[in-house]
Amino acid sequence: MQIDIRPATAADAARIAAIYNRYVAQTTISFEEQPVSEAEMAGRIRDVADAGLPWLVAVHQGELAGYAYATKWRARQAYRFSVESTVYLDDSACGRGWGALLYRQLIGQLRAGGIRTVIAGIAQPNARSVGLHERLGFRKVAHFPDVGYKFGGWVDVGYWQLSLAEDA
Repeated sequence: MQIDIRPATAADAARIAAIYNRYVAQTTISFEEQPVSEAEMAGRIRDVADAGLPWLVAVHQGELAGYAYATKWRARQAYRFSVESTVYLDDSACGRGWGALLYRQLIGQLRAGGIRTVIAGIAQPNARSVGLHERLGFRKVAHFPDVGYKFGGWVDVGYWQLSLAEDA
């Protein structure tokens, strides 16, 4: 199946919010508890671009099917070569390999931009996301029990890291 990957624009905000808000409303994958508006999502897309980082979307037959982006890992200057990555797919796009395609493009752009480390926080359990990250070379580096509270229960978060350094 043909999938096109391109940079996100503000015009994608409504569809991105629709994909994301299902995760917000129905899962512990996102720790947000309220839906994100189109305007808020457009602002997030703009903030990522303003930081000089990529936000990519996957489009299949004219329909936005998923997205991936990176944000600064931490605010202090010494962290400028490290980012946190995120990928979300529409339910209809899961299991087709599109998350990996998005992620590979994202990682390529991050590497070209001088990023050294990509960090992914994954709410646990989430075998599908863990599998994706580990297939792409991420390795688990931390596990924090009971750091999120959603839907009346405590949620663990694991962190996976991918080194983009040439000598890694």
